Amino acid sequence: MVLCDRCLSVTNSLENISPLDGRYQQQVKELTAFFSESALMRYRVMVEVEYLIALGDEKRIKELPPFPKTEQAKLRKIYEQFNSAAAQKVKEIEATTNHDVKAIEYYLQGRVKKSLHPWIHFALTSEDVNNLAYALMWQDGMKLSYLSVLHKVLSRMKSFGRRYKELPLLGLTHGQPATPTSLGKEFTVFASRLQRQHQQLKSHQLQGKMSGATGTWAAHAAAYPNVNWFSFSKRFVKSLGLEPNLITTQIESNDSLAESYHNLIRVNTILLDFCRDVWHYISRGVFDQKTKSGEVGSSTMPHKVNPIHFENAEGNLGIANAYLSH
Repeated sequence: MVLCDRCLSVTNSLENISPLDGRYQQQVKELTAFFSESALMRYRVMVEVEYLIALGDEKRIKELPPFPKTEQAKLRKIYEQFNSAAAQKVKEIEATTNHDVKAIEYYLQGRVKKSLHPWIHFALTSEDVNNLAYALMWQDGMKLSYLSVLHKVLSRMKSFGRRYKELPLLGLTHGQPATPTSLGKEFTVFASRLQRQHQQLKSHQLQGKMSGATGTWAAHAAAYPNVNWFSFSKRFVKSLGLEPNLITTQIESNDSLAESYHNLIRVNTILLDFCRDVWHYISRGVFDQKTKSGEVGSSTMPHKVNPIHFENAEGNLGIANAYLSH
């Protein structure tokens, strides 16, 4: 396998295959810090480093003394300063190993003294690292990016609800004229629905495991039978900000991730309903769209101003739900 400058990233978004980091790159570029391949590497490195430090803190493992605070800080800089050059190095190692997690292990061995090499990835299965890394990626992406954007949407809907609470609007049922409502009330319906989902997303706790190849700590216990690996794992997973899942097979069940995904599906479905309602308001002449100098609504009909943003959002929300439920 030959690695080239374009294997890790393509700087020209016009050459990217996916619309996510192609056409929509500007809208989602903040998410690369959480969901890119480079980010996955960084989170894996973080899990491995924190695990190494935790092993040093285990008093019954005499061969690995505790790391001084200065040494801990030095180790943590490996993931805190993980950059594109480091990610490229991991990819070069993976070209030989053909195993992404093993490439992380070898990369870390190249960053620490030789006496620590046996302790990196000690008794772990790849899933121990992966499940924790993916959970942390999703958790940080939610807390540090997505939830703040959702809160802005929610706040704007609440604001519209207050601003237009006295503005009358003909209500429809079955698509036919019904009793009166107000525009503000209709915005408030969506705000109320989003508020519930926003709160559930904020309070949801993701799970993680660190119990070896079959969920029994067999390799751990064979090496150090006097260590309470059950308690060790519980403390370690909690230290990462996750809820320990102590009864698993090789893999973490991912039920807590699925719960979060389905929460997000409900958010998307609410927003999808909103897009369709606004589209109909525009179609019925309830709303007028503002024109923008230089923009063209149609290649052949100069009078057209199409609700493209709501149509685009509806399509992308539907695609997102399909992925989240797959």
